[in-house]
Amino acid sequence: MIAHLRGRLLEKQAHRIVIDTGGVGYDVFVPLSTFYGLGECGSDIALRIHTLVREDALALYGFGTRLEQDLFERLIGVSGIGPKVALAVLSGLEPSELILAIEQGDVARLTTIPGVGKRTSERIVVELKGRLPAVRELAAAGPANQAAPRLRDDLLSALINLGYHRPLAEKAVEFALKNVSDGDFERTLKQALRELAR
Repeated sequence: MIAHLRGRLLEKQAHRIVIDTGGVGYDVFVPLSTFYGLGECGSDIALRIHTLVREDALALYGFGTRLEQDLFERLIGVSGIGPKVALAVLSGLEPSELILAIEQGDVARLTTIPGVGKRTSERIVVELKGRLPAVRELAAAGPANQAAPRLRDDLLSALINLGYHRPLAEKAVEFALKNVSDGDFERTLKQALRELAR
């Protein structure tokens, strides 16, 4: 089982990337939350990997954080939810927002995710509500460079109001949050704007 990959980003498309590790290219499916945190093709990356083995296929799913991977693995454990829907769920909501929606039984919030209907949302809530204590702890602790969701939202809102498209703004915000550790709004916004100007 492959649990981790480190290498060079060879190809990059939404939801799917290729990582070159020692001359071998690994095709990896990723949620948008991970995708927007990646650098450009040719940059070095490291991802946590969930290996899914089936009779007719071997598929790799990559994640930038342990929290994303944990949520993915819990989602595919819900009856009727496969990896494609689990990736859609992770792509539609930030991990902290997803946990909050599940814990509050907010089916309406979950159904705003493209490709996720009311029945699927209800199953997610029924099967996972109250069963995410470890995930909640991870969300509270988070990686050292993960800023509070409010700062991320404020930065994203500022960039969108300045006229930047959401996918580009999200990528710039993730880059800035990784490179400015003190959580200062103005410094982080300037870093995001410098990234967008490159």
